[in-house]
Amino acid sequence: MPGSPSVLALDFDGVICDGLKEYFQTSWQAYAQIWQTDTTPNEQIAPAFYRLRPVIETGWEMPILIRSLVVGVQEEEILQNWLTIATQTIEKEQLKPLEISAAVDGIRDRKIATDLDNWLAEHEFYPGVIDRLNTILNSSTDFFIISTKEGRFIKQLLKQEGIELADSQVYGKESKRPKPQVLKELQQVYQGAIWFVEDRLKTLQAVEQQESLQEVELFLADWGYNTRSEREEAQNSDRVHLISLQQFGQDFPNWL
Repeated sequence: MPGSPSVLALDFDGVICDGLKEYFQTSWQAYAQIWQTDTTPNEQIAPAFYRLRPVIETGWEMPILIRSLVVGVQEEEILQNWLTIATQTIEKEQLKPLEISAAVDGIRDRKIATDLDNWLAEHEFYPGVIDRLNTILNSSTDFFIISTKEGRFIKQLLKQEGIELADSQVYGKESKRPKPQVLKELQQVYQGAIWFVEDRLKTLQAVEQQESLQEVELFLADWGYNTRSEREEAQNSDRVHLISLQQFGQDFPNWL
């Protein structure tokens, strides 16, 4: 079919799955563990966390975001200067990103082992996405997930929806490679057009800067974890296509 990719790569959180509830619950537990508190979050923390989710790139930042909110950093400041705030926090508190990540993953692993139904219930797949994935998986397009979430969590969630992917189709956090690098590897193995759907504009811009990836079609998922200004920036971009959930559910030519 004209206008179809040979390879489709999707981010997971914010494109396929909305895990905001799980993100917050896990982040709060990790925060409580790291800062040794047994308090419960006040009613402002969760809504602020949801609004600020677009600043998060990798899992270790989630408890740090909660810490920033607890100590009173303003939302606008977090939106404007998140990386500086996160870096200053771990330096001041003498923390290590790898150890924070291990705490976050450990909480998830325990929840999956002891309370799987509730863990799964904290995730919602965006409307129509699972049907669309099934259609893609039964087509000639090669399909991959490229995510900063652990691959085992991704596979566990999709399995509940009847989708079983091979290990080779899921590039999770454990692959330890930035998304542009994974796209380069796919480009070396597969012939034809590669399309990449992501909800984080900065990630798409990092791909855009790679000369060897100029042929990759880039899509910003407008239903994901991004801000209005990022969506407007994508809309005005020569390279990035802003795509809606309705378009995503349609045949590939309707994406462009």
